[in-house]
Amino acid sequence: MFCLQKPSLAEIKNFIATQRDKPFSYPHQGISKNKEPLGYVMDHNRIQLGTGKETFLCAIAAIKSWKMFNFSWLELCWPDTPIAQGTTVAIMAHHFGFWSLNAARIVYTLNECGDVERFGFAYGTLPVHAESGEECFSVEWHHQDNTVWYDLLAFSKPNYFVVKLGHPVCRMLQKRFAQDSKQAMVMATKK
Repeated sequence: MFCLQKPSLAEIKNFIATQRDKPFSYPHQGISKNKEPLGYVMDHNRIQLGTGKETFLCAIAAIKSWKMFNFSWLELCWPDTPIAQGTTVAIMAHHFGFWSLNAARIVYTLNECGDVERFGFAYGTLPVHAESGEECFSVEWHHQDNTVWYDLLAFSKPNYFVVKLGHPVCRMLQKRFAQDSKQAMVMATKK
């Protein structure tokens, strides 16, 4: 959904409500756990956040409060939304003089133990999202070297013809999102 001015609170709430029961806009829900689907652009970004248990716990808290969306041109509606499978959110972006709302739903959550502890979730796009695909946001604590990482894995392709026409611009925004998201997580976990 594109707007010339910032959507009101009521418009955002209505937008999320209308998307809650819509199907995903792609057929591969959950595939970001272990496969690369054919026909999609893959993006994998990661950054070291620090070391140790304290950093890992801080990174988990940052994921739970959606801090990876904490930058000037993008806003998650709403950052107090719980990380739970089936939860629908809206991502509001302000770029090129207009606003856009994109809907996504959490496909799966991660809470893994072992040599590498991992916490996070993936969300998938809904029909009114500009792109079609899935994005996994996670933090990892590697016990072997005690490092803590933020990992961002996504696969996508344009969901609309107009988005396909502007694909180079969309790719630029996706790369900008990955960089800003990594920096937001670094800031959220600084001691």
